[in-house]
Amino acid sequence: MPDLSIDFAGIKAPNPFWLASGPPTNSGYQVMKAFDAGWGGAVWKTLGVPIVNVSSRYGSINYRDTRMAGFNNIELITDRPLSDNLHEIEEVKKHFPNHAVIASLMVESRDEWEQIIRDVENAGADGIELNFGCPHGMCERGMGSAVGQEPVVLETIVGWVMEAAKVPVITKLTPNISHIVDPGLAAARGGSDAVSLINTIKSIMGIDLDTYAPYPIVDNKGTNGGYCGPAVKPIALEMVKELAQHPEIRHMPISGIGGIETWRDAVEFILLGASSLQICTAVMHYGFGIVREMKTGLLEFMEQKGYEKISDFVGLALPNVTEWKHLNLNYKVVAKIDQEKCIGCQLCYVACDDGAHQAIRVIGSTESRVPEIIEENCVGCNLCALVCPVEECITMEHRDQGIAPVTWDELAERGKIPTTFDDDLAGGKGHHVPRPEEAFKFRK
Repeated sequence: MPDLSIDFAGIKAPNPFWLASGPPTNSGYQVMKAFDAGWGGAVWKTLGVPIVNVSSRYGSINYRDTRMAGFNNIELITDRPLSDNLHEIEEVKKHFPNHAVIASLMVESRDEWEQIIRDVENAGADGIELNFGCPHGMCERGMGSAVGQEPVVLETIVGWVMEAAKVPVITKLTPNISHIVDPGLAAARGGSDAVSLINTIKSIMGIDLDTYAPYPIVDNKGTNGGYCGPAVKPIALEMVKELAQHPEIRHMPISGIGGIETWRDAVEFILLGASSLQICTAVMHYGFGIVREMKTGLLEFMEQKGYEKISDFVGLALPNVTEWKHLNLNYKVVAKIDQEKCIGCQLCYVACDDGAHQAIRVIGSTESRVPEIIEENCVGCNLCALVCPVEECITMEHRDQGIAPVTWDELAERGKIPTTFDDDLAGGKGHHVPRPEEAFKFRK
């Protein structure tokens, strides 16, 4: 039986599935209920100077039959007294000494950081997470993402915390920034033991067409909130990869957050460099019980692949994530339609003809509504297979056997493509961006 236990930057837990800081970790009752259900750790709802929250607080995007494909909240940090939270952290650790309890913190001054660090350490917290990600409300007060977007400020505060803290420190990063590596480097320079990402994405969920107020509506007004849920997973995976590949950051353990809902999601984060996982929205949707399926699926995956512990496959996908210029331009796939599985909806034909490369045709007005591929036009873009409602009705067949691989860089070295900017565009430095007529000529 594989071992799911982890040691994340010195924080030990029976498995990598942690509750992310948010509504599911608002009280000791919830955290203990989660641990009973099988969760390995919990990041407590952010502590600081208690605030007053609004009503209502949440919004969502429903896509066809899927509820909460994307989720939005305008809830802030804890609205409960700090003393109550500290007492409940202490109680949780008494009943679950082997589970990870991490205190998420957000305050302003150095004195406040030093005091609240002492408070949560005395309560028994196994680690601290610095909330530099919240994109609404708190950032307007100079905290949350306002810190995460300013690497110099982030580095300074991390430095304060590292001087005061006796337990491991995790710096939680905001995705609301042009380049996630910048705050990642700042956290590393400040001495943080680990990083976690992503926090929620600044967003407006939609507009009520009667009141013209954004959702969620508070007395006919609204504000931007934090976007999360399954829809943000691709963004989170990219940002985790960015940090895991960076030579000055990749030594730091990464806690992956963002749209994790199944064991497969969890494996993908681990393969891209995360060594612990934090989940919030999926619990708000389905409850604490989802961890059982995630643990079972992860164990089965590890058994199938022959992995004994989580660290055996952390980051194994990273060597396969490269820059576009290193991709094989001679790799070719062509679409194939299974005549037996096709239901004749012709969605593939419409999508390809209107939105892609006109590589599918419908023959006359015969009884058969099964389209066919025009192979000479097919560029292997996958669109037809993606829109097809029948699983594996359209597949992509490999057609480049025997053709030597070639990359953009290799073509540039052979002089097959332009390699420098025009002088008037870049002072004679960098790479050339072909004008439309040049690109068309090269294509021909």
